[in-house]
Amino acid sequence: MKRIYLDHNATTPVHPEVFEAMKPYFMDTFGNASSTHEFGRKARVALEQAREKIASLLGCKADEVIFTSGGTESDNMAIKGTVWANADQKTHLITSAIEHHAVLETCKYLAAHGSALTILQPDNLGIISPDDLHKAITKDTVLVSIMHANNETGTIQDIAALAKVAHESGVLFHTDAVQSAGKIPYKINQLDVDMLSISAHKLYGPKGIGLLYLRKGTNLVQLSHGGSHEFKRRAGTENVPSAIGLAKALEIAYRDMEMETARLNRMTAKFAEQLQVHIDGIHFIGDQQKRVPNTINVAFEAIEGESILLSLDMKGIAVSSGSACTSGATEPSHVALAMGVKPELAQGAIRFSFGRHSEEADLDFVIDTLVKEVGRLRSMSPLYRAKK
Repeated sequence: MKRIYLDHNATTPVHPEVFEAMKPYFMDTFGNASSTHEFGRKARVALEQAREKIASLLGCKADEVIFTSGGTESDNMAIKGTVWANADQKTHLITSAIEHHAVLETCKYLAAHGSALTILQPDNLGIISPDDLHKAITKDTVLVSIMHANNETGTIQDIAALAKVAHESGVLFHTDAVQSAGKIPYKINQLDVDMLSISAHKLYGPKGIGLLYLRKGTNLVQLSHGGSHEFKRRAGTENVPSAIGLAKALEIAYRDMEMETARLNRMTAKFAEQLQVHIDGIHFIGDQQKRVPNTINVAFEAIEGESILLSLDMKGIAVSSGSACTSGATEPSHVALAMGVKPELAQGAIRFSFGRHSEEADLDFVIDTLVKEVGRLRSMSPLYRAKK
């Protein structure tokens, strides 16, 4: 059976060039980058070269790049670290209702332990209003955390405009850029954020490595204690092979971005058009113009997304009914609900996220399979029969 993977927002395969770049640091240049002997010095040189490359690509200074285990740790570092660094002065946090759980649950944890929390609601396209942010800021606000691109809908926020609002009130700004990194061109100095999170495995790098951009001079309490690694921001032996992999993955992403963006935009546009032609009762969720080029979120009336997901999987097609971090949940997407999508419709939402290995030739098979499976599931749905 042919397998078609359309869940690249959950994770991506390691790019062959990334794998080749990493290999020497598992067996040849294997030293601990904090050791002072030659083995350690060689590993340190490689680590700092990776950091320099990343900084150059992102438009920041090398000592503003902190390696972490991934997006979740980076988000936790930014949010908890900022609140705890300012606990004697300000404790008010602002985020949005459509954030990844790595941000939402971290903010809710802090709220349960004394911080004030405001959760902004998006409009029906998933956009957060700078005016709403301005109204939410108080004299006690310490941090705003709004994601760059949504993991379920792909909708892109105007982060520069939101950060400007925060900075005009002297408030720090963090963005979870896990789903935008490597997909859309940006420089951190253009976004004007104080902190930014990236995860390698979303852009054809290895799992278990990410970074937190931390603007120089930003006060942050470290979460892990021990050695003086990562500029005394994160204790623990540095993951040199994976840092090399992250740097290479970013390099490839920026190198190929123009070509991949054009290809993915053509593919998703064709896919959306074919869905509308062949299947009735569908609704696209999110802004169809302001989105990353690889992501389409579609709700199918009168059937559950989980049923579609399982049916497609039986036919060799991998998709998602929401965030990979909540794959065991049966509740409707919190993102769709926050955008005003009715619960019964949100329950039928499916995310299709294309990638480097997605081929236009596969689209006909995916559409044909969807038509059959949606028809089959609707034939058993009392909701669909009642609608008719």
